[in-house]
Amino acid sequence: MNPVEAGRAAPSGALPDDNDAGSLGGPVQANYQNIQYDIVEGVATLTLSRPDKLNSFTEAMHLEVREAVGHAAATPEVRALVLTGAGRGFCAGQDLSDRKVAPGGAPVDLGDSIERNYKPLVLMLRSMPKPVIAAVNGVAAGAGANLALACDLVVAARSASFVQAFCRLGLVPDSGGTYFLARALGTPRAMGLALFGDKLPAEQAEQWGLIWKCVDDADLQSTVQAMARQLASGPTAGFARTKAALYAAEVATLTAQLDLERDSQRALGFSNDYREGVTAFMERRAPRFTGN
Repeated sequence: MNPVEAGRAAPSGALPDDNDAGSLGGPVQANYQNIQYDIVEGVATLTLSRPDKLNSFTEAMHLEVREAVGHAAATPEVRALVLTGAGRGFCAGQDLSDRKVAPGGAPVDLGDSIERNYKPLVLMLRSMPKPVIAAVNGVAAGAGANLALACDLVVAARSASFVQAFCRLGLVPDSGGTYFLARALGTPRAMGLALFGDKLPAEQAEQWGLIWKCVDDADLQSTVQAMARQLASGPTAGFARTKAALYAAEVATLTAQLDLERDSQRALGFSNDYREGVTAFMERRAPRFTGN
């Protein structure tokens, strides 16, 4: 499934035309019930908004999130995406009451839920040709933790934590958990987090290299928005190829990676941003990138 097309699944409310995306300066008007979606200064902010349930996922919220992510990916004026949560938590993973198994009832196909919801969302976040920052404002548990790790950069409040809670339900870490943890931390630490389900504080996650940065709670949103605005004003075509190259390096051979770097530099060398970057350097001024 094409990740952007996956994001075009039927939403709870229709988005406006891209040219009317919040006038690029405010909330996008859509009848969302489970998220908030704003666009300001080229930065789209998607806020999971079920605070009374620690922003845990339901089928309805999955549809809305994928629609908003798809819109951000497809809208040229959006040059960076921030994913965060409302209230005291980032995301507690799956809302188990949304697919409750009644005693004596038929079992639920959890694999189907992964295939229809979590897999498309993870692939959308990883393949989006724009930087994606997770602003983790509180607990990120289960699939919520791993959706944060699917973003390009993770900035967490000092009070935040990451919990691989799957073992408490007799399950395997999903939403990319087994992939992200092992690559970021190595097998020993990934195994400990997966088998014990211990809470990993944000400061320790930063020390271990699982996330980019841990900041004071009061500074989280301002720090992330400043980062996102910086990225949005940068050479986003180059960022897209940088993302693709770094993710490809996780499985590529050196020869294949050198070829990818060659092809990327060849394409970017013909871009307006490269010409602007060189010109700005020679003229000793800040570059004015346009993303093409």
